[in-house]
Amino acid sequence: MTKSNFTDYKLSKEIRRAIDMLNYKSPTKVQEKVLPVALENKDVLVKSQTGSGKTASFAIPVCELVNWNENKPQALILTPTRELAIQVKEDVFNIGRYKRIKVPALYGKSSFSQQEKELKQKTHVVVGTPGRTIDHIKEGSFVTDNIKYLIIDEADEMLSLGFIEQIEKIISHLPNERVTMLFSATMPEDISDLSKKYMKNPIEIEIEAKTLTVDKIEQFAYKIEETGKLNLLKDITIVENPDTCVIFCNTRQKVDMLCEKLSSLNYTCDKIHGSMEQDDRIKVMNNFRKGYFRYLIATDVAARGIDIENVTHVINYDVPVLRENYVHRIGRTGRGGKDGRAITFVMKSDERRMFEIYSYTGKDIELRKIPSKRLVHELKPKFEKKLSVKPEIKEDKGINLSKDIMKLHINAGKKTKMRPVDIVGTLCSIDGMSAEDIGVISILDISTYVEILNNKGEMVLKTLQTKNIKGRPRKVTKADI
Repeated sequence: MTKSNFTDYKLSKEIRRAIDMLNYKSPTKVQEKVLPVALENKDVLVKSQTGSGKTASFAIPVCELVNWNENKPQALILTPTRELAIQVKEDVFNIGRYKRIKVPALYGKSSFSQQEKELKQKTHVVVGTPGRTIDHIKEGSFVTDNIKYLIIDEADEMLSLGFIEQIEKIISHLPNERVTMLFSATMPEDISDLSKKYMKNPIEIEIEAKTLTVDKIEQFAYKIEETGKLNLLKDITIVENPDTCVIFCNTRQKVDMLCEKLSSLNYTCDKIHGSMEQDDRIKVMNNFRKGYFRYLIATDVAARGIDIENVTHVINYDVPVLRENYVHRIGRTGRGGKDGRAITFVMKSDERRMFEIYSYTGKDIELRKIPSKRLVHELKPKFEKKLSVKPEIKEDKGINLSKDIMKLHINAGKKTKMRPVDIVGTLCSIDGMSAEDIGVISILDISTYVEILNNKGEMVLKTLQTKNIKGRPRKVTKADI
């Protein structure tokens, strides 16, 4: 029986509350099929397009099923890219917010020791890229003997990036008695072989699609040689006048060049590619999500699984080298049932690759005439007007969750032998406070962070100015959420 509301599933009040606050209206098709199976602790093999709501389909049951009282990690979610690991971590954290689920993310080009410190604390769900996950297993900082749930996300991308051997190595360190969930946009033979080898009678779920690309994405192309691309891009952006647009290039050098050119033309834009520091990449993606700029120029590092709401246009400044990447690139638009437009610049040398893309996707890509100078001239004032207006800043996905939560900073940590039980004991001794009002507690070397739920933050903050914690006064201040 199809369940059209999240209240139809056996979910705790904490998970239901988070889902409601995240504004999840009703389950998507993939969620309808995966949730009941996953909640019954059955292996599941899922083939579903990008943008179909896959993350919540495994994040909801994982957050529901893990035992908060366990200190060792109970679930491992593997993703192919650092950006996706960060995104999945945020989604799992938001869904498990009221259940106080702790979710560290393990990925490269980020502090190993900081990740190690997070893993030493109570941890429920670990999200990681294969390489960094193996590093932590080797070092003994990631203890895997209590893993009950393994989720392999974007499995076909794992295959194309050559991660299968690493995944098998990770699996060799996990308990045999576990639930395994595998999610993929396509199902090549290697993925099928992986499932047969490591999964137990998996329930196979396929969300049917006539083509590999979303029908709500209008796809078309223009024939142009390299020397004419920049002028065509300027004309196309004037004619299309996008609200939010991702422009894909094949090389880091071209991304740098294009970002510099568009910035000089007063486009609100930024860039992302693999040579950038991880913190800079995270900042750029967060700013793009919030709408601080309209145009993101990117290599394929931003093509896979990254969920940005309301991207109206994707422009392939270069035809992707891999046909699969065409699908992943244009999948940044047309998400959540919304319309999208995907535009590709095609050189004569790209024609064979375009035929391969057509054969792979089964979808016609209409070849259009380059816009006339008259049309560009007519539409330029409207474009320039939008260019001169600051983009509307969007709220974070989890903003509603944070409205009744205050995060407090306490100037004591592990070095002063602070423990979660000390924090909980103190907070529960305050009139009007109970364990249900306490969120995630993070104890670092010299600092402790604790979330106070249910709009009780101001009251707790005021009380802790004169109340001892673990036998002595502590400086307690409001922290950024």
